[in-house]
Amino acid sequence: MHELEPYYNWRDYYIASEDERSPFYETVYNEFEYDKKVYNFLLHPQWDYFGSQTLYLKILYADYDRGYCIIEFIGEWNDAIYNDIMILKRELIDLIIDEGINKFILIGENILNFHASDDSYYEEWFQDIGDGWIVGLNFREHVIKEFQDNHIDYYINFGEYLNHFPWRTLKPKQLYHHIEEHIQRRLS
Repeated sequence: MHELEPYYNWRDYYIASEDERSPFYETVYNEFEYDKKVYNFLLHPQWDYFGSQTLYLKILYADYDRGYCIIEFIGEWNDAIYNDIMILKRELIDLIIDEGINKFILIGENILNFHASDDSYYEEWFQDIGDGWIVGLNFREHVIKEFQDNHIDYYINFGEYLNHFPWRTLKPKQLYHHIEEHIQRRLS
């Protein structure tokens, strides 16, 4: 896992540690020491810690004018033991929503497992974004099944189109455009 870096090809467009509105503004990364881990597996130092013991992330892009951000995750999403959704909501999502973001693209191909608790923080997140949306891209099938079995897919959009989306072939604004069109067609 230590070789899995957050997607870096969009660094010409956005760097969270250089964004004054980002919760990770002025974060300094240690490029020579692996200081993050999930259980006994070391993670690449570019991943951001937000308070979870098993889940890390990277804000790949934020567009405050259009009100969206793209977040990549790695690790185990564990609401049952570590209440990851509460930590994510309070330590990151609330701050981003306060900056005007109401559309979230969550990239989950590096989420190894999901363990649910209840859906109250997902419901709160969904209510806090008004006419916005939350989309899960490229989550693993067994992870999506856990989300669905616990009715969290009511708040996060998953689907065949979204489960195998070639997002790395696009620029951030192109990705947003494709997802926005897909969500609008779904709502129509």
